[in-house]
Amino acid sequence: MRETGDAEAVKAEAAERSPIRSGLHGRLDAIRATRAGRLTLKIVIGALGGVLVVAGLIMVPFPGPGWAVVFAGLAVLALEFHWAHRLLEFGKRTLSAWMVWLGRQHLAVKGLVILVAAATATAIVYFGVKLSFGVDLVLEAQKLLIR
Repeated sequence: MRETGDAEAVKAEAAERSPIRSGLHGRLDAIRATRAGRLTLKIVIGALGGVLVVAGLIMVPFPGPGWAVVFAGLAVLALEFHWAHRLLEFGKRTLSAWMVWLGRQHLAVKGLVILVAAATATAIVYFGVKLSFGVDLVLEAQKLLIR
């Protein structure tokens, strides 16, 4: 019978029992070997992944890496939560299907998709700046052009 404070020995033993899993997954298995490690890992992974998903969702409407950050957050969550793994796989399948569909379309449809995406991003930035800072970018641009 082991003493309660023998967590390092339990982790090392768990890592030795799992020779196939090395690298990150081997380390995670070693952490999961104790009850406190499992709970701590769930909390840390949940918090980090949750922050990434929320930050990514906030960034989605703006030009930049919004969806990439959402997928990165789901990948972090998938390390510890099965539902996140399923959601990540669904997202990858949906993105792949969208890319295949877009690749089969005529050049005019591709151009229209790009135009709609650019118009949406422009409108989001315009209204974001106007509502956040009270600056009308169209009026500011007109002032610069009239000079």
